Amino acid sequence: MSTNSSSMLLLNESVLLVAVLAFAILQNKHLRQSSFWRATVTPLASIIGSGFLIIAPLMAEVAGELAPLAMASILLVAYGIGAVIRFNINYCERHAGSYQPLIVRRLEHASGITLSIAYVISIAFYLRLMSAFLFSAFEDTAPFLEASFTTIVLAAIGGLGWRYGLTALERMETLAVSVKLAIIVALLAGLLHHNLVEGFSFVGVRAAHLSFLDQLRMLAGMLLVVQGFETSRYLASEYSADKRIASMKLAQRLSAVIYLFFIILILPLIHHLEQGNPDETAIIDLSAFAAPILPALLALAAIMSQFSAAVADTVGAGGLLEQESDQRLSSRTAYLGIVGSAIILIWVTDIFAIIAFASRAFALYYLLQTLLGIWVICQGSVASIKEGLRLMCFVTMAGILTFAVLFALPAG
Repeated sequence: MSTNSSSMLLLNESVLLVAVLAFAILQNKHLRQSSFWRATVTPLASIIGSGFLIIAPLMAEVAGELAPLAMASILLVAYGIGAVIRFNINYCERHAGSYQPLIVRRLEHASGITLSIAYVISIAFYLRLMSAFLFSAFEDTAPFLEASFTTIVLAAIGGLGWRYGLTALERMETLAVSVKLAIIVALLAGLLHHNLVEGFSFVGVRAAHLSFLDQLRMLAGMLLVVQGFETSRYLASEYSADKRIASMKLAQRLSAVIYLFFIILILPLIHHLEQGNPDETAIIDLSAFAAPILPALLALAAIMSQFSAAVADTVGAGGLLEQESDQRLSSRTAYLGIVGSAIILIWVTDIFAIIAFASRAFALYYLLQTLLGIWVICQGSVASIKEGLRLMCFVTMAGILTFAVLFALPAG
């Protein structure tokens, strides 16, 4: 065996070992049985979803060598929106038993309807994308096979959720997230090794010729790639407000570290990609430069990303409908309606064409939640520095989200 072949084999074994060790840690009994970790998994699964592998080439196209700074800015804005959601968990749930002004109830209801529509589209999209990836080799019969397989998976998720409730969905979700995170850790390790050997260099990373306005519109669209933390708000039947607030913070922080390090480590390889509109397979193929085994691992991670994100949004949507119905509709029954609606979308619409609508719906939901937070703050005292800074932050978020609703270009 040649020296080069031996080194490649050793590299593959090392990367695989990292993935196995990471998976073992994530599947540790104490971690799996931790209610705090289970509360963290749902928002984490949704945040690190279908957009994870496509975000790097999009960032490079928009920001070039400044992609890490652009990514950090998006993550900071997302964390600010998360702060709005956490504030509203405190207010809306802890005052739910008392009289709430009409404007609060209307904003809550409008945002709930908006989010439920976005969830159904997203669930159908995630699993349809997963099926498209699985059946990519069957060109002629792919549409029927993809739709049929997506229907089966959706029916299984709905059936398990209806029969066994949130716990069963969380178990599937936790396993999928563990696989995905383990592979991501291995990917980061492989990329770090490659960059240490080859030397960090962003030479050749050039932004596309875009106007400043188009750059802002694309960045606003990419904000929705890190969407998903709001699912924590709709797990009230299982977790306390304090636990959901803390677990949402952890999910956002973990995902921010992953996204930022991924952008920094993959950017030196981006020049190997042709400019255009690359899909997930582009980064999967690109990872072979870091380690030959990574494309196979990332293919599995892509499938797990779609599945775990779909389950996470199903869980969030079920809790949302339970809350909107004042507990008259249980989350278990809601799961059936959610997957049933998603199945209908799979067969009667082009789900890839309407996903842009879901992106704007998520942005509108965040905007409505931000307006609710602003109204609540203004009803109290804003004399303190803390409350004044919070109000300024919320107003800034409202401006950014208004721009996203009106002008954002969907990522991908």
